[in-house]
Amino acid sequence: MRLVIATCSVDYAGRLTAHLPLATRLIMVKADGSVLVHSDGGSYKPLNWMSPPCTLTVAEPDDAARDEGVTAVWTVQNSKSDDRLVVRLHEVLHNSSHDLGVDPGLVKDGVEAHLQVLLAEQIETFGAGWRLVRREYPTPIGPVDLLCRDDQGVAVAVEVKRRGEIDGVEQLTRYLELLNRDPLLAPVRGIFAAQEIKPQARTLAVDRGITCLTVDYDALRGVDDPSARLF
Repeated sequence: MRLVIATCSVDYAGRLTAHLPLATRLIMVKADGSVLVHSDGGSYKPLNWMSPPCTLTVAEPDDAARDEGVTAVWTVQNSKSDDRLVVRLHEVLHNSSHDLGVDPGLVKDGVEAHLQVLLAEQIETFGAGWRLVRREYPTPIGPVDLLCRDDQGVAVAVEVKRRGEIDGVEQLTRYLELLNRDPLLAPVRGIFAAQEIKPQARTLAVDRGITCLTVDYDALRGVDDPSARLF
């Protein structure tokens, strides 16, 4: 991972347009190719980013940009669309690279792990005629929670969360990118399943063609009896 702290401006162009004026920010370049721009606030969420597959190129500024104090121009181009992120660096305060090694992945809490088991055992939750291929289906960046086949035989990757947030959608997006490279599986569609799905995560999932499914943990466990409800 490369970490750069610099005064910079950032422009995003493609499906949407966004501009970040000149300020001091942290730029993260990850081993998977993703580039994220962070401020010193706003919790974990970057101000702007480009997800893989993408390519980072570094160029010298033109004369006009150099006169404005620009020392380098980073262009991050998405490999599958016209989306691009342009970072104009002024003063670089820190620049370092670190090998983080192989990450073992997120260790799920008890409820999330049990939810995955219950959905695997009750695969008909997703629809009649579905079948489970495998739990924890391996990919080069970690296992997909559930790999299934729907009633038409189409492969479906399911990411299971207790609370569905944006990073879970990003995680599933990366899995789908890799799985769809396998001619024995493609096309593979995705389902983001959680007890609760945040509105921002749902919006991002829909934009990426991922189906969202809210699941009832108690009903899957057989604790909740819908017939006994007053409402």
